[in-house]
Amino acid sequence: MIALVGLGFALGLDNFRTSIVLGGLKPNWRTSVRTSLVFAAWDGVAPVAGILIGAYLSTKIESMAGVIGAIGLAAYSLWLIIKAVRFPEHADLDMKTARRWLPLPLSLDNVAAGATLGLAGHSPWLAPALFALTTFVMSVAGHQIGRTIASFLPRFLPRLRMDLLTGIVLLAMACLMLMGIDIIDEGIVDTDGD
Repeated sequence: MIALVGLGFALGLDNFRTSIVLGGLKPNWRTSVRTSLVFAAWDGVAPVAGILIGAYLSTKIESMAGVIGAIGLAAYSLWLIIKAVRFPEHADLDMKTARRWLPLPLSLDNVAAGATLGLAGHSPWLAPALFALTTFVMSVAGHQIGRTIASFLPRFLPRLRMDLLTGIVLLAMACLMLMGIDIIDEGIVDTDGD
């Protein structure tokens, strides 16, 4: 059980770091909870899909999950930057676009984990529920951390557009992911067995 919670925590780190940056959009509590519920639902369903599709397809997905996640993150961040530059109102305040674009690419690693857990004989109900709960808690915490940081930045940089900064930081994260640099996951989970 502790191993599953640890795995859920490790798999939820991509949602956590994304939520910290999305906190720069200063979501209210309701928006934070709604967005976190969507992220959690996807992270809960993805292992079930992994269990159902099996080990063969999961290895294909696992090798591409990081690239697909980075592309999804880059697409959303570019949309956010363009919208912030072109229009005076803040982009994606209610995070509807984030809820539509980001859950699938951020959940692909959970599909591969689900297939592995299925092969190891774990329950198809317990792991997905734990992963969903872990993702929900980490996403809400990430939004609040990001929101807190974003509330202090305008004191030092009064003309700073937080939606533009959020887009730029998300784009930087996507570029780092494409280069194989994982800022939070580094050293936590060793998938090579070394």
